[in-house]
Amino acid sequence: MRGKTIREGTSARPPKDRRDLLTAGVTLAAVVLVVASGFTVAGSLLRSFRGELSVNDNLMISVLLLNVALSLLGWRRYRALKGEVALRRAAEAKASELATSDPLTGLLNRRALAEGGTRLIERALGRDKSVAMLMIDLDHFKSVNDLHGHLAGDQLLRAASDAIVAPLPADALAARLGGDEFACAVLFDPSQPMAIDRIADDILARMAQPFLIGGVEARIGASMGIARTEPGCRTVDTLMRRSDIALYAAKRAGRNQRAWFDASMERELELRNEIELGLRAGIPAGQIVPWFEPQVDLATGALIGFELLARWEHPELGILEPSLFIPIAEESGLIGELSMSVMRAGIEEARHWDPSLRLGVNISPSQMRDSWLAQKIVKLLSERGFPAERLEVEITEAALFENLGFASAIVGSLRNQGVRVVLDDFGTGYSSLTHLRALPLDRIKIDRSFVLRMAEDADAAALVRMIVSLAQSLGVPAMAEGVENAEIATMLGSIACPTAQGWHFGRPAPARATRALLAERGLLNAASPSAKAGALTMRQAARRKRA
Repeated sequence: MRGKTIREGTSARPPKDRRDLLTAGVTLAAVVLVVASGFTVAGSLLRSFRGELSVNDNLMISVLLLNVALSLLGWRRYRALKGEVALRRAAEAKASELATSDPLTGLLNRRALAEGGTRLIERALGRDKSVAMLMIDLDHFKSVNDLHGHLAGDQLLRAASDAIVAPLPADALAARLGGDEFACAVLFDPSQPMAIDRIADDILARMAQPFLIGGVEARIGASMGIARTEPGCRTVDTLMRRSDIALYAAKRAGRNQRAWFDASMERELELRNEIELGLRAGIPAGQIVPWFEPQVDLATGALIGFELLARWEHPELGILEPSLFIPIAEESGLIGELSMSVMRAGIEEARHWDPSLRLGVNISPSQMRDSWLAQKIVKLLSERGFPAERLEVEITEAALFENLGFASAIVGSLRNQGVRVVLDDFGTGYSSLTHLRALPLDRIKIDRSFVLRMAEDADAAALVRMIVSLAQSLGVPAMAEGVENAEIATMLGSIACPTAQGWHFGRPAPARATRALLAERGLLNAASPSAKAGALTMRQAARRKRA
């Protein structure tokens, strides 16, 4: 009894205990009456048959009848108690089952896996064997759950658990840890780790097959991390922690695959956790700041806008590139907060630019699952007084076509408010001509991987030419990313690509350097403090020159 001492727990008898005492008392009384009066009553009965009854004999017969009644009462109570005991045992068995198994799939739960895994490890140590822990996470389960409902999700979990258990040996343990995460503990010969590889590959192959759920075909797949007992790793907790680290590595490597634990993974995870903690503190502190990469008109060389990029001004490590922290922000659910924070700062800076300049902002795939994304962006524009038509929202092919119907609604909402929508990294996804015609796009950005190879790869150059031609036929202007030299810029101009960006036109720069560039070109908003300061500086320089 939680919160009570033993003494407090036994100080008062519950009603059932009192009923048991009463039953025992009645039964004892009946036995005593039988023993004490049995022979006397028997004699009275014989005399009654001979017609020699006395007053005492009548009393004895009454005692006999009372004894019979008490015996019947005791027997009836015995049967009731027997039924209660059976019910109690059934309830205890059910409670024990619930305490050790997952009610949805029938597999073990985390607690039972820990207990059974400990016994399995003890067996392994006594027989020169090893134990492998397979940590399994279903890929894309959330999408199925969101699309088809929780009932379909539950059916899928049951089907997935069957697929996981099927290749396991009879003495293996299988558990559902929660959500879409499973774990298996398998005894094996340490000289034959290939046996675990075969089991793991069999499970992954089964998970890659389509599941028929309620007449609907669902495809998910799975990622798996594997760890084994060895010196320094002989507890269930350590095995599960290491297999979880390996699972994370498998997911980062592209999902639908397995990875064995390696010590280097632990340090990598520690670094990842440090970055996540730093982001949680750094985003609200304003450490993630906007940088700006110029975009130009290829025909005239004029600036037409900037792409907003994120940099982390880390207090100890200096300026950090987005490739280091953006994936972690995605995984940890911080990308929405980070993106809106940088967008807010970028829009505030762009208010000081010439009204002809546009600002391009990137939207992550996870943000495209936010049904309130369009409203958040429009609200931000309204709060900052920034014209919607000067903002370009860049969405990758993968994010746009993951859920085309949902993405179309977001795109439509943004364009209805005047925000321009750009298809980013075009050529790397699975866009069809039908998709491109259906979506109201304002620009197509050609992926830098093709543009960078134009000068030495004829196939890449032909592909870029084809994309530019396709964009022209759709009435949507194209923009080339990754232009790093004059040769590529000239090639793009020769195929009538209208706009471009890349280091050839200017590297990404922080807000202060971008303002200086715009001030030199007379492209700051005349009403902005920076423009006034720049004009004052120019007048002072002119006076000094005349003097």
